[in-house]
Amino acid sequence: MVGSVGAPQRALWITAAAGLAVDQVTKAIAAVTVEGKQPVHALGGAVTFTAFRNSGAAGSFAPHATLVFTVLAVGVLTFIAWASSSVRSVGWGVGLGLLFAGAGGNLADRLFRTPGFGRGAVLDFIQVGHSGIFNLGDQCVTLGALTVLVQTFRGVPMRANTPAH
Repeated sequence: MVGSVGAPQRALWITAAAGLAVDQVTKAIAAVTVEGKQPVHALGGAVTFTAFRNSGAAGSFAPHATLVFTVLAVGVLTFIAWASSSVRSVGWGVGLGLLFAGAGGNLADRLFRTPGFGRGAVLDFIQVGHSGIFNLGDQCVTLGALTVLVQTFRGVPMRANTPAH
């Protein structure tokens, strides 16, 4: 359903801010409590908290392309900020907000974590079962992409339809 003007933008920026804050706070906690320590198993071993510095993308894909992923994240954030004023669906706002949060959280790691500006490694610290290790920013990207796909398959336009001339 198309929301009133302003609601989609509020949904986008509130979702982005909340997701970014949760991602960065949990990474800060993990950096102090998990990194450099033995893995912590929870929920009967179903979840493991262990620190892993990932210089690449998901699953350590292209670990030497950190600068490329930094530039891509800046591009994604720039596009979402540019498109935000024309979003006319709360669903799209939430989806784009989640994408912004995840890209922004991982970009912050690449900018401010070691080994240096624009080359930092993303802090991953959650493992479910035998899956790869991830962080909450990664989950924001996944949920954001799924939300955008749902909106697309439902036929909900991201922007208001332009009137016919």
